[in-house]
Formats: sequence, structure tokens, C-alpha cells
Amino acid sequence: MRRLYLVAALTWGLDLASKIWAVNNLSARNPVEILGSFFQLTLVRNPGAAFSFATGATVVFTGIAVAAVIVIAFYSSKITSLGWANTLGLLLGGVLGNLTDRLFRSPGFFKGEVIDWLEITNWPVFNLADSAIVVAAFLAIVLTIRNVGPVDAAK
Repeated sequence: MRRLYLVAALTWGLDLASKIWAVNNLSARNPVEILGSFFQLTLVRNPGAAFSFATGATVVFTGIAVAAVIVIAFYSSKITSLGWANTLGLLLGGVLGNLTDRLFRSPGFFKGEVIDWLEITNWPVFNLADSAIVVAAFLAIVLTIRNVGPVDAAK
């Protein structure tokens, strides 16, 4: 359980720090080319979900994020698998990163826009929280295929 919360805290902290940096440094300089037009830093305020989908449903996404945090917190004490602790830690940290934006950024509580700032050619702009959620999904698939349960059989 400690591992899950350590991974979540690191993920959340890195995401928050990166968004503060992006807002302070990219607002007047969009885009900043890192690898030509393939990889750029582009500040975007996203009111929707991934790919700016359902921009009018911000409150719904916020509610789903709150539910995810509650479910992970409830089941966290039962997780004994290191792989699942890391996976759920990444998921929790990523969800908390974007939820923090939804709760505390403009235009208001539960309706805040998520700060996205990483852009790869032909892909929507994203952030570290989004990356953590995608990596967590990939790890969950790998763990499931390998038949690794959230509770180690040896315990």
C-alpha cells in the first residue's frame, strides 16, 4: 500500500510542477519546438476529456475522477502485488493531477480546464498525468495477460 501512495504522490507532484512550469513559461511562446515539428511544447487549456472530447461534460469527468480516487483508496489496503501497486499508483497520481485542474483552475470548481502542454505530431496535446494514466492502462493489460492478480498468492 505504501508503494501505491508513493508512486501516486510522485506522479501527482511531477504533474503539478510541470503544469506550473508550462503555464509560467509557455503562455507567450507557443509552440516551442524540441524535435522540430515532431515534438513541441504547446500550452492548451482543455475543458474536455482526451482529444478534447465532450468539452461540455467537464462536471461528468470530474465526478468520474472523484469516484476513481475513492475506489482506489478503498481497495488500496488489499493490494499486495508490487506490479498492481505501481499500476494503481500511476493511475491515482494521474487522476489526481487532472482532478486538481478540474477543481482549482478556471473557469471554476468542478469545471476547471486541464493544462496540457506536450505535443507529438498528429496526436492531441497531453500532460504527464495523461501519460501516467496511459502507462497504467498498459501495465494493467500486461499484468492481466500474465495472470497477475492484485493480491500475491504467496501472502
